[in-house]
Amino acid sequence: MAKKRKVGNLLALAVLATLYERPMHRYEIASTLRERGKDRDMDIKWGSLYTVVQNLEKHGFLEIVGSERDGARPERTIYRITDPGRAELTDWTRELIANTEPEHHRFVAGLSVLGLLPPDEVIALLGTRIEQLEREIDSGRTELRVVGASVPRLFLIESEFRVAMLEAEARWTRALRAELVDGTFPGVDLWRAMHAAGFDPAAVAAHIEGGDLQA
Repeated sequence: MAKKRKVGNLLALAVLATLYERPMHRYEIASTLRERGKDRDMDIKWGSLYTVVQNLEKHGFLEIVGSERDGARPERTIYRITDPGRAELTDWTRELIANTEPEHHRFVAGLSVLGLLPPDEVIALLGTRIEQLEREIDSGRTELRVVGASVPRLFLIESEFRVAMLEAEARWTRALRAELVDGTFPGVDLWRAMHAAGFDPAAVAAHIEGGDLQA
């Protein structure tokens, strides 16, 4: 079970990891995270960076070590990670690697109400998804090959995992689509017939309760 943290936004994890290298001001933190594509690794709301940094300082995970001014721009506060911040970063990383946690996936949400659409439309939509997945997989593999020529695997492991998950999703989605296409998906004929006759939620519920969709 995930530990309740004083600053639980995953952006805080990224900020702590970035400042683990050296002190920076907020603008440099943001540009470093963007350059490294961290917004692909976690759901980053860039507008909340100011608040996250403020909260990390409030709880003693960061401290102010100075400021700098670049021409006429406003003064920029420089932060560095503290010993408690390093401990929090290490503990949080251990938790994320060792423990499973339910994750909300948009595709899963769509699958949970799949029956609202007729099977033939689902076949077409899954085909579209598979094409997109294949493009993302090709792009990810290319990136790993090119960047991997000069960057140690340790620093690309999250990208490797991302590609592996895309490949797994593509395999599963192809298999589901194939079952719908060849008619081996359980209950697909009844599913198709219900839509042909006019979708009736009450009738669908009755069929489910009667176990008719298992055949």
